[in-house]
Amino acid sequence: MTAAEKNRAGEKGAAADAGAFTLERVNAAPAQTWNRLRVNDVTMTVPVRESAGAVRAALPRLFEGVACGMGPEVTAWAESQAGDARYVEVPRGARREEPVVVSVGAGDDEVADTGVLVREGAEVTIVVAAGAGSDAPGTSASLLRVVAERGARVRLFEYVGVADGQQHLESVGIRADRDARVEVRQYLLGGAGVALGLTADLAGERARLDLTCRYHAGGVEVLDVNEVVRMRGRATRSELAYNGVLEDAAAKSLRTTIDLVHGARGAQGNEAETVLVLGDDVTNKTLPTILCDEDDVAGNHGATIGSVSPEQLAYLADRGLSRADAERLFVRAVFEDALLAAPCDEARAVVEHVEKGRSLFLTEEA
Repeated sequence: MTAAEKNRAGEKGAAADAGAFTLERVNAAPAQTWNRLRVNDVTMTVPVRESAGAVRAALPRLFEGVACGMGPEVTAWAESQAGDARYVEVPRGARREEPVVVSVGAGDDEVADTGVLVREGAEVTIVVAAGAGSDAPGTSASLLRVVAERGARVRLFEYVGVADGQQHLESVGIRADRDARVEVRQYLLGGAGVALGLTADLAGERARLDLTCRYHAGGVEVLDVNEVVRMRGRATRSELAYNGVLEDAAAKSLRTTIDLVHGARGAQGNEAETVLVLGDDVTNKTLPTILCDEDDVAGNHGATIGSVSPEQLAYLADRGLSRADAERLFVRAVFEDALLAAPCDEARAVVEHVEKGRSLFLTEEA
């Protein structure tokens, strides 16, 4: 983020009322489509706390060059609203056994600003756990920036499950150097408004990103996701897979961009999404994009959208399951996978907290 952008965001924040600030063009896709589709970005209202005279610890300047998925305005707001920034460094060649956990609760209007530097050949697991706090209305946010040096291994888990009346903003920026490997697993399990943005810069040769996202939204929940992979190094690789369930009148927007930058010879990027629709009033928007400025590259994307087939319903009905119970099975699969993959207690707590407020189990008759 440039100094001018920071100043503009700071001026807006200073001019905002003590309680509210409007973030415009959040989660903007690099390549815009027709505005009438209303899928290019999203606008969000967030709280602003007075911070006059406060002196806070900031991240090293190294992280200023790491772009985050939700955009510079969200980065500036999160930096201004967080307490002291948290900096974690994993030494060269070390394997950190204990995960780096970022835990935030929406009911507390909590914002976290975290930077993780993974030195050459090191390994680390990072967990963002948003939820499992108070059910009172509020906003939480996590700003996470990761630098993976040559040959580093990073596993990032994102668990988001805030309550009705709460919203969460999650902005992630990753830079991967030569031979670095980053695995991201996202579980977006609900909330009145959830916005997640991730930008991965595969800067070094043979850097790789493997991203899996599973999500569920029901009622009138809004889920907005924007993920950008810039493939700048030669022979880089990205694999993006999305699988979700939408119910009732939920609204979801997913923007995925694979940017094959000039000079990234031999790079390959793949993206695929499967959406299960269980409500007549669901709004689903998917904008997969491949940008290409190099000849010797490969990029693929696709999306499958549908509902439970009559054949599947008949099969399950023969085994005593109603239509409602059959649909619950698909939703339960998302939560079961989230529990099985949870690397720490904080992540499990998010899943269990969401489950308590939803009817995710089969009826007694089944």
